[in-house]
Amino acid sequence: MKPFTLERSQILPVSQDEAWRFFSDPANLGNITPPSMEFRLTCQPPKEAHAGMILTYSLRPLFGIRMAWTTEITHLQRPLFFVDEQRFGPYRFWHHQHHFREVDGGVEMHDLVHYLLPAMQFTWLMNRCIVAPRLKRIFDYRRDALQRIFPAG
Repeated sequence: MKPFTLERSQILPVSQDEAWRFFSDPANLGNITPPSMEFRLTCQPPKEAHAGMILTYSLRPLFGIRMAWTTEITHLQRPLFFVDEQRFGPYRFWHHQHHFREVDGGVEMHDLVHYLLPAMQFTWLMNRCIVAPRLKRIFDYRRDALQRIFPAG
């Protein structure tokens, strides 16, 4: 099965180093996750991400059900990009690329997510009706939170 894709870009009025410091610090994940998801780190991560880093956390991604999630930072090139991949969690496959590129007025942050849902009948329908809209709302919240954290001008 071909993975589903979510792609987003946003320009932040900060330097590439400032964007990198914020996004590579796992402690900031809770600041850009909808409060209704009750995101909680369940590990003591370092202050800055590195390749091979394992993060464990719990959250309520859907229907208020608490789930454990484990991700690994598999690729990282400071301050240009890093990749987190789910090792254990709600998806059959989760590969999230975070790219940072200097542009006029700041840094373009580009997310590219490829994911697969657990194998079931009508997976495409579950994605279209429930998962994709939920991911859209999560990334919309993240966009708005980042605009509050890094206001323009």
